[in-house]
Amino acid sequence: MSIQQRLAKLNPRQQEAVRYIDGPCLVLAGAGSGKTSVITTKIAYLVQVCGMSARRIAAVTFTNKAAREMKERVGQMLKGKEGHGLTVSTFHTLGLNIIRGELKALGYKPGFSLFDPEDAKALLRDLMNKDAQVDAEQINAVQHQISEWKNDLVLPGQALSHAVDEDEQYAARVYEAYVRHLKAYNAVDFDDLILLPVVLLKDNPEVLARWRRKIHYMLVDEYQDTNVSQYLLVKLLMAERKTFTVVGDDDQSIYAWRGARPENLVTLGEDFPRLNVVKLEQNYRSTGTILRAANTLIANNPHVYDKTLWSEMGQGAPIRVVVNRHEEAEAERVASEILTRRIKERAEWRDFAVLYRGNFQARLLELKLQHYQIPYKLSGGTSFFSRNEIKDAMAYLRLLINPADDNAFLRIVNVPRREIGPGTLEKLANYATERGASLFDACHELGLEQQLPARAVERLGRFTHFIDGVRRRMDEGDSLAAIRGMLHEMDYEAWLYQNASAPTIAERRMANVWTLIDQLEKSMRRDPEEIEAEDAAETDDVEAAISRLVLRDILEQQAEEDDTDKVQLLTMHASKGLEFPHVYLMGLEEELLPHRNAIEAGTVEEERRLAYVGITRARQTLTLTLARQRKAFGELMDCTPSRFLDELPPDDLEWEGRADKEDPDKKQARGQDAIAGLRSLLG
Repeated sequence: MSIQQRLAKLNPRQQEAVRYIDGPCLVLAGAGSGKTSVITTKIAYLVQVCGMSARRIAAVTFTNKAAREMKERVGQMLKGKEGHGLTVSTFHTLGLNIIRGELKALGYKPGFSLFDPEDAKALLRDLMNKDAQVDAEQINAVQHQISEWKNDLVLPGQALSHAVDEDEQYAARVYEAYVRHLKAYNAVDFDDLILLPVVLLKDNPEVLARWRRKIHYMLVDEYQDTNVSQYLLVKLLMAERKTFTVVGDDDQSIYAWRGARPENLVTLGEDFPRLNVVKLEQNYRSTGTILRAANTLIANNPHVYDKTLWSEMGQGAPIRVVVNRHEEAEAERVASEILTRRIKERAEWRDFAVLYRGNFQARLLELKLQHYQIPYKLSGGTSFFSRNEIKDAMAYLRLLINPADDNAFLRIVNVPRREIGPGTLEKLANYATERGASLFDACHELGLEQQLPARAVERLGRFTHFIDGVRRRMDEGDSLAAIRGMLHEMDYEAWLYQNASAPTIAERRMANVWTLIDQLEKSMRRDPEEIEAEDAAETDDVEAAISRLVLRDILEQQAEEDDTDKVQLLTMHASKGLEFPHVYLMGLEEELLPHRNAIEAGTVEEERRLAYVGITRARQTLTLTLARQRKAFGELMDCTPSRFLDELPPDDLEWEGRADKEDPDKKQARGQDAIAGLRSLLG
């Protein structure tokens, strides 16, 4: 299909957004208005019609999934060399590319490590435990504060002056030590992927000019989710040419807790007075009734740019509001109704989605779905490889096959505790950098005795001697026996019991580690079907087997969505960007949606946007449920219906379970429907 044919398939507003290339452009894209089509078609338009080289274009978004989808769709339009060199990535990947290209200017060595949030937490725990024993809540609070400062471009030297109380003053001191240690370890954390490039581009005109020559046009998806540093990255790169398109929807900004600033839409107009605003208001997803509810609800929030979603999908069914006696009845109602509707409407399981404000709401629902043998997928569960005990075990395995893996060394040198403090590690890292050696190799050098106290050298030596012994036993014979022996010898199980909140949790974590070792054993044994003349029990090389596990870890993190036929259970935050024929929104009660914290903090506007996101996921039918009573702290508490129910158009709502609002004939018909559904199920 030619670019002209693709353009012809777009509506007039979408075409305007694609064709405007002479200056800054803001595309206000309502839910379900085809924004991805606009971005991908615009990339093809820039290359095929405007003659721009694909290598001069950068399109950025927030998730790997969104970047993958965009890349695939652009790949169908730009064939062969046409798309060569095009950047389609997340913000953080773009930042990582800038860091890799500017290592010298930033003062990092090649092969720097990227600390994930758990690695960063372990470093903070060590630094904070120097002062006094701290609990997980304090560490999380300091980590969150440091992340906020980095996102707001507050550097360690400035943080103290920004601190408003004693807790923030303490966090500022930890921040300074944390950044110093990261640098000594030749490591960066997730927030640094934006912070470091922004600071570099601001302070180094030569580097800024180089990246401006590389990127001539930028497209930014989900612009309402940008924080201060992400906005500044776009502004710095585009301030000279002013050729960019940002696509966003202030009504879907639901990540303030992650630093997102919907007010960046306002700042954009101030920083670029020639900003051209194009509104995409035609929705290709939902019925007129669902959109009217969404428009009426969100009109209660203040707006810089007004927009009203509309659709050619017809009015559709009324929105049902189901009032239940208590939370168990609510879960029972949702599960049993999905079962009968699937049969009656000949729907697939995957056509149904249940959305809620907090993960805890899914527990009862899961039990009911299991009772009815309804297959479901719970989004946002913890991946096996992201569990702490698995990351510890994987770090030991990685260090055994590659002693130069500094990140693995840092993760486990003090797990279980060996009294090797962050001060020792900082000096070790500086010494290793001077010597051009890995941290593990530096521990073997005699010169280390000049840098560290004898006790610290002895503790490091004990650790490396222990690892050397395991590696020697692996080389001599049974690698798996050596690895199992290592776990027993260092008494990792006792460490888990010391650090777990309950013995059953420690037991489960140790069982996970043994599962990993079993997986390693299976990976080392070749598939008997692949072996013809050989002994089926012949083992493979342990290094290759561990490498396969590391690869499986990476692949699991990047796994595609499960497309099997299951009911989808997910939080409203996790539902953003998705759509389903039939949606149930659970828990429309005060202190749940809107959440109690938001009511107390005066941030109900964001909760309203969250409800708007939930409503606009529905294509054909929308059911809102609430309970009159809900358990809290072991007691049944009375619940108040959510204020958002009063903000929906009353004529579009069909109430059930409220005598003053319910139609008796419809109630009787519903009872007969339920009986008929169960009969067909049994028959």
